[in-house]
Amino acid sequence: MTPQDAPSLFDAAADAGGPIVDDPTRPLADRLRPRTLDDIVGQDHLLAADAPLGRMVAAGRLASIILWGPPGCGKTTIARLLADRTGLVFEQVSATFSGVADLRKVFAAAARRREVGQGTLLFVDEIHRFNRAQQDSFLPYVEDGTVVLVGATTENPSFELNGALLSRCQVLVLHRLDDDALAELLARAEALLGRRLPLTDGARRALLAMADGDGRYLLGMVEQVVGYADSQGRAGTQSGHASAGPAAPTTAASTGPVELDEAALTAVVASRAPLYDKSSEEHYNLISALHKSMRGSDPDAALYWLARMLAGGEDPLYIARRLVRFASEDVGMADPGALQMTLAAWDTYERLGSPEGELAIAQAVVYLATAPKSISVYRALGRAMKLARQTGSLMPPAHILNAPTRLMKELGYGEGYQYDPDTPEGFSGADYMPEGLPPREQRERLYEPTAHGHERRIRERLAYWDDLRAKLRSEQ
Repeated sequence: MTPQDAPSLFDAAADAGGPIVDDPTRPLADRLRPRTLDDIVGQDHLLAADAPLGRMVAAGRLASIILWGPPGCGKTTIARLLADRTGLVFEQVSATFSGVADLRKVFAAAARRREVGQGTLLFVDEIHRFNRAQQDSFLPYVEDGTVVLVGATTENPSFELNGALLSRCQVLVLHRLDDDALAELLARAEALLGRRLPLTDGARRALLAMADGDGRYLLGMVEQVVGYADSQGRAGTQSGHASAGPAAPTTAASTGPVELDEAALTAVVASRAPLYDKSSEEHYNLISALHKSMRGSDPDAALYWLARMLAGGEDPLYIARRLVRFASEDVGMADPGALQMTLAAWDTYERLGSPEGELAIAQAVVYLATAPKSISVYRALGRAMKLARQTGSLMPPAHILNAPTRLMKELGYGEGYQYDPDTPEGFSGADYMPEGLPPREQRERLYEPTAHGHERRIRERLAYWDDLRAKLRSEQ
């Protein structure tokens, strides 16, 4: 009997109403591995009757798919049960340990089965670890139906899998397990163990939070709590045997283990670091979340995403650089002080380091989130770059050119230039754009300030200058 055929909590040992057969020497996650698709928690959006996998199973025909989701959400289990429900032979390889030679053996065996009418489901764990050439080796066998490919990945398939393979597979996104799904797994574990974990209500909530959406990790922590409770019980029993008479202290064996609170739970089980890889999609997801929270003027959300990045081990100087960019791009002239604030935060972090310097970065994040926003300078630069490309090498107007030589003066360099500070209004109204462009009134304005923050005053000043320019021209 293969491991996947071994009975577990969800076996239909309930078939004949008999007792569930369980091997306590196996890891709890394996003992609780679902035996039917209905037993899988947290993935109803894929497995319900009207969902993609539910429809495939009902039709009895699977398409090749890529299961994309975080660790511990059920990718391997779903693949096994899909093979079982559709009558396919289950073959599994791991991209970490397998190469093209291993794949050739699997494809050859699948081809032989196909000749006698037996299909094969090939499950490839961590398929993103195969290089492009290895991924190409799947193409003919997927295309002609020799195998139904089910790939599992924790990385964004758009980045990690080649287009040819993606075009032959449907990408299905699995969710991290929410608190309800994790609570269901915890209840199943306690039912199998025949005991309630010795945890306060607060500690139970903390246990679910520490799992961070990973069911396998949750069950590993359950085993740690059970092991700790058992060890305390044995210690209490031995202590009770060593004492005599009615004055012997109450033992864990006689009263049951003392419930662990949140602090005690943290001491018993290892806390899991948040999922974060500075070279993976999560890196870009979180910096995007930070940017959009600041852009949306939500300081609480911005601080949360900052904390997530710092907790995941992101380089604070990377965040500082992005804040400087944000100050110029998203705040701009609506609050010119934003650029100074972010540069000061960068400088402060370089001087203090972690963790003290992180407070300066947090201060800059709050400043940016609560600052008025304007992308007028960003747009103005884009328009100016476009205009510069279109106009080529137009010369500046002669009146704003310096004339350090006699020849240049004779050519008209600097002729008619008005020194603005010497004019009655401190403003000459001259045109400084190159000759050959349409008149100012017919040109698109490159910089269009908003009415937000400091730019409101700039907008008013530009309007005043426009009126003054028109007046000066009418007087000429």
